[in-house]
Amino acid sequence: MSVKFQVIQFFILFVYCISSTGAKAGEEKQKPNILLFLADDMTWRDCQPYGNDEVITPHITQLAEEGMCFDNMFTATAMSSPTRQQLYTGLFPVRSGAYPNHSRVYEGVKSLGHHFGNLGYRVALVGKRHYAPADSYPIEFLGGRHHDDGNGTDIHIDKIQPILNQDEKPFFMIVSQNQPHAPWNRGPLDLYEDRNLTVPEYMVDCEETMENLKRYYAEITYADSLLGKSLDYIERSGKKDNTVVIFTSEQGSQFPFGKWTCYDLGLKTGFIVRWPGMVEPGTRNDAMTQYVDIVPTLLEAVGGSPGHVNTGITDSEGHTGFDGRSFLDVLLGRKKEHRKYVYGIQTTRGIYSGSVCYPIRSVRSENYKYILNLNSSTPFYNMINTSDRGIYQAWLEATKEGSEKHRLVKRYTNRPKEELYNLKEDPYELHNLADDPKYSEIKKELRKRLHHWMEQQGDRGIDTELKAVKRQTLWNERGWRSYEEQRNQQILEKNQ
Repeated sequence: MSVKFQVIQFFILFVYCISSTGAKAGEEKQKPNILLFLADDMTWRDCQPYGNDEVITPHITQLAEEGMCFDNMFTATAMSSPTRQQLYTGLFPVRSGAYPNHSRVYEGVKSLGHHFGNLGYRVALVGKRHYAPADSYPIEFLGGRHHDDGNGTDIHIDKIQPILNQDEKPFFMIVSQNQPHAPWNRGPLDLYEDRNLTVPEYMVDCEETMENLKRYYAEITYADSLLGKSLDYIERSGKKDNTVVIFTSEQGSQFPFGKWTCYDLGLKTGFIVRWPGMVEPGTRNDAMTQYVDIVPTLLEAVGGSPGHVNTGITDSEGHTGFDGRSFLDVLLGRKKEHRKYVYGIQTTRGIYSGSVCYPIRSVRSENYKYILNLNSSTPFYNMINTSDRGIYQAWLEATKEGSEKHRLVKRYTNRPKEELYNLKEDPYELHNLADDPKYSEIKKELRKRLHHWMEQQGDRGIDTELKAVKRQTLWNERGWRSYEEQRNQQILEKNQ
């Protein structure tokens, strides 16, 4: 951190501390605003600040130049509903109850809507909700689609302007747009149509891959334009200097080995923070952090006490607080490390064309990843590898039977009980070291860490997986309903 920036930061902190002793109205005006912008199913590396210069992302790049890029941020689940609900609650998926897709947290669980509302914030969201029940998310909903079919207006981003412009309360604004979630049907495809893109080494170079990449990258560029509008609205509101802006890419894309897995292509997420005067511009850090850490961090940043928050749920050890903990010292450049381990969980029950029971759990250190496939004797299925004309089938057909590349593609469906990867030498997790005796002690230690985390979370593995459907909900014209309620309603209507 530069000496000049340290002086500026100290001065702002001094002014903030002095002003915070004033009247209550004065306190609220001094609290920083927050804008959280979510991409949807975007692999972390697919933008310019994370090394992919072929994707046109000028506004993500601008934010990175004005803020800090986190190089080791992780979600605990590579699918939307559990990811968003851990982000909003500070709780891991099994503990909160929201561990399958289209799920809901347990009754009484509290979210950022409660925590920041109690501090005087106006908490609002435009776009995709993907959370339930309503009592756990007292968030002002400004409208938006649950999914984008490519027709009409997908998100009325202008609806955030009145909230950014009002002065009665500090705001916590969530822009939860739908891109680049598949199907890839929106965005400036003309910018990519005539380009010969580089196919990443973890994919198979074939015509289907190239065409899908172009449409996927076009949607990222479109999402980037929405971020640009959000940044422009903040600029015009005159509140840029007192607004924390966060961009995060959510989980990986719907290419094989991304979404619905515990590989880094699924769990790792881009995360960029701009906070003028507090976060040094154009910086990066590699501290290991998780989505559950974000709400505690932001609470501390605005003057709250994350260590004294009751989340509305108790873990197996009697703890009622967050699973996450604040990394504010990392954000402000006072520390370089945060977590030694990050964790992952994947539930296939309830995924479209998903396996009946294929629970996956993982733990990652800085250098190694351990994955436990709890029902590896059965195939791993979802809509990616059950389609006769999908990208997975194209990869199988484009690789020669018996070749190393063909074997690597097929491992998407058939996996061993244990996987272990040296992430420094093998960042795309292509070479399993679980049976290599040289790594037995590392595997043993990571397995121990994973089992301890599962116990703390109340995660019983296959038994927890089999109960997942009861945690699910569907959104329809009647509101949020469980899958069982929806199925019963459909049977009733059919028989009438």
